[in-house]
Amino acid sequence: MRAGDRTASLSRPTPVLIPYRSLLMPKPFHLGWFVNFAADEWNAPFAHGGYPWDGQFYVDMAKAMERACFDYIMLEDTLMISEVYGGTNGAYLRNAIQGPKGDPSPMATLIASQTTKLGVVATLSTMAYPPFMLARLCSTIDSIAKGRFGWNIVTSGEELAAQNFGLDHLPERQDRYAMADEYVALCKALWASWDKDAVIRDRETGAYVDATKVRPVHFEGKYFKSRGPLNCVPSPQHRPAFVQAGGSPRGRQFAAETADSIIAPSSGVAGIKAYRDDVRARAAAAGRDPDEIKVLFVVAPILGETDEEAFAKFERIRNSPHYIERALAGISAITDIDFSKFDLDKELPHLTTNGEQGSLDAFARWGSGKTLRELVMDQVSRGIDGLVGTPERVADRLQEVMEEVGGDGYLITRPYTTHINRRYINEICEGLVPILQKRGLTRTEYTKSTLRETLREF
Repeated sequence: MRAGDRTASLSRPTPVLIPYRSLLMPKPFHLGWFVNFAADEWNAPFAHGGYPWDGQFYVDMAKAMERACFDYIMLEDTLMISEVYGGTNGAYLRNAIQGPKGDPSPMATLIASQTTKLGVVATLSTMAYPPFMLARLCSTIDSIAKGRFGWNIVTSGEELAAQNFGLDHLPERQDRYAMADEYVALCKALWASWDKDAVIRDRETGAYVDATKVRPVHFEGKYFKSRGPLNCVPSPQHRPAFVQAGGSPRGRQFAAETADSIIAPSSGVAGIKAYRDDVRARAAAAGRDPDEIKVLFVVAPILGETDEEAFAKFERIRNSPHYIERALAGISAITDIDFSKFDLDKELPHLTTNGEQGSLDAFARWGSGKTLRELVMDQVSRGIDGLVGTPERVADRLQEVMEEVGGDGYLITRPYTTHINRRYINEICEGLVPILQKRGLTRTEYTKSTLRETLREF
C-alpha cells in the first residue's frame, strides 16, 4: 500500500515512504480559501471570540493569505437560516451554522481596500439581485479592488431562501440554470455597454466620457429585461472573474461554459480526477480553452508539529459530542433534506434534491457501502484521505494528488463542523504553504495585476 492510500482514520500515523519524483520542476498549482463572513471560533482555545462583527478578523486573515500568495479568498453566502434539520432552526443557531452571517459584498470591499494583491471573491445570488444592480455592484467593487474582484455565481438552492425573496417555492434546478445562463448573458452585455476607452477626460473639450462609446443594450430575454447602459465606469477587468460551483451535470455544464475558476467538492482522488476531466471536456466542446478554467478542490488539512499531534486533533473533532449534529445539520441545509430522519448505522437510500445535488452526491458517495455514520466521519478533512499530519506529510499528499489529477489546485477550508480561528490560519499560511513554496508547488510572488490574469498565469 502506498503512503498516499493510508487514510486519516488510522489510530497512529505510519511512517511515510516518499515516492521517487522527477528532478524536473513540478507543475505549480493554485490556492484559494473558502470561508464565510460568519462567527469565527468563539468557545475554544485560541478563539478570537466570534465578536465584534466589524470584519477585522477576516481582514487579518486576508492579509495572512496575501503574505502566503494565495490566488483568492472566496466569501460564501446563503440567504436564510435553515430549518431543515429536525424541522427547526435550533441546531443552526445553537451551533452558528448558516447564521448569523454578514453580507459578503461590503466584506469583500473592506478586504480589497486593505490588501493589494490578493483576489477577493463574493458570492452573489442570481435569485437575490436584479441583473443591473449586480453588474453595477461588481464593477464598483472591481474598481475599488483595482481588478482583483471575482463573482461567485450561485442560483441559491434552498426553499427558505426563495421564500425570503417573495417566492412560494424554489424554481426547479434546471430552470434555475436556464435563468442563470440568461442572467450572465445580460450582465456581460451591461459590462460591454461601455467601451474600455470610453472615459477620455478631455481637458480641451471638457468631455469626461466619449458618449459614442456608451450604448444601451436593449436586452430582452425569457426571464430578464434591461435597457442599459450601466451608469458606472468600466472596471479594470471590465467584468469580474467568474467563480462557480457546479456539481450536478447541469451545474458542470454551466461552470464549463462560464467560469474562470470552479469550486469543486473532493470525493476521493478518482472522483476529483473524473470531475476535472469532465469539466475540461465540456469546456472544449463549448469552444473554450480548458486551460483557462482552474478547478480548485475543497480540502481541510489538519496539521500538527508531529503526526501524533495532528491525529489527536483529528480524533478530538470526530469525537466531539456535537460533531454528528453539526455535520448533518450542515449537509441538510444545502441539500434541503432532513438527515435527522435516517438511521446513522444504515446505508442511505438513493436521494435526489432540488437543492445542491452535486453536494449531495459528493457526500453520499452512492455505492460505497458506507453507513450514514461512516459518511459523516469521513467528512472531517473534506473527502481526500491523507491530509492529517505534519505540514511536510500533508504537502506530500497534496502534491501527489495534484500529480495524479493533473491540476489545478485547492480551496482550503476549515475542518468539518469547526469554526475558523487564528491558529488554523497560521498553521496553513505559515506552516503548510512555505513548504509548498519551497517545492515550487505554489506561487511565491504575485506577477499579475488582475485576478483573472493571476488565475491564468499557469
